[in-house]
Amino acid sequence: MDLELLRTFLELHRIRHFGRTADALHLTQAAVSSRLKSLESILGVTLFERSRREMRLTPEGARLIRHSERLMAGWRVARQDVSLAGASEQLVIGGSLRLWDVLLQSWLHDLRRAHQNMAIIAEAQTPEILTRRLIDGTLDVAIMLEPAQLDIMQIRTVSTLELVCVSNSINLSIEAALMQNYIFVDWGLSFGLDHRRAFPDAAEAMTRVSHAKMAYEYIVSVGGSAYLPKRMIEKDIEFGLLHLVNDAPVFERQAYATYPVRSPKLDLIERSLKLVRSQ
Repeated sequence: MDLELLRTFLELHRIRHFGRTADALHLTQAAVSSRLKSLESILGVTLFERSRREMRLTPEGARLIRHSERLMAGWRVARQDVSLAGASEQLVIGGSLRLWDVLLQSWLHDLRRAHQNMAIIAEAQTPEILTRRLIDGTLDVAIMLEPAQLDIMQIRTVSTLELVCVSNSINLSIEAALMQNYIFVDWGLSFGLDHRRAFPDAAEAMTRVSHAKMAYEYIVSVGGSAYLPKRMIEKDIEFGLLHLVNDAPVFERQAYATYPVRSPKLDLIERSLKLVRSQ
């Protein structure tokens, strides 16, 4: 099967609009429509329910998503493995979106510095997609906060995040911080439970975000308070741009590396994980 048909299908699923998908793929709208019809003809099913207002995946289309992602990821790895003749080794790494800015970007930089001749593929995804790609064999190692417990996977702690409550206001109490423009950062289910135990009477935050960088940029621009990794805001605190919230408890979260127990790249993975910076 032509992989471009699958690529077009995945872009249509992501964008849900023929015109914008055509722009993203540098194609005409007619070409996008033709590719979808070709794919549907090959499979003998309808992949999208189309109306004037929206595009929705059919059950058959929803089942094709996982297979398409796996095939495209496998082709990407194979192409890099074959075409990069100068690479001595290859490693495909992944990390959760929550951790990329605060931990994994620096790991990628350190990996490149330590392994000049190694081919690296790096991606940030949800834990569900990362786990699926580990099982499929299209990902060598992933770093997450709450990895799935699977017998075929080895899980080890590689770093600890110290989450501190910071604000753009000076001498702010934790009670006042929770009431005045508090931004709740989603650090996972266990953090949410610990946060509720620590502040059982606090009202629900009016602003919730999924990543630390979103909260950081919000505080710098609009103002407010949030729990952010200490390593991320140390310089801001040092220069008086942000301030620790008074009497706010500190939460710790472990980052875990997950990789197949029987991986043929076990030695390379172990060496690479030594470069993950601890708190």
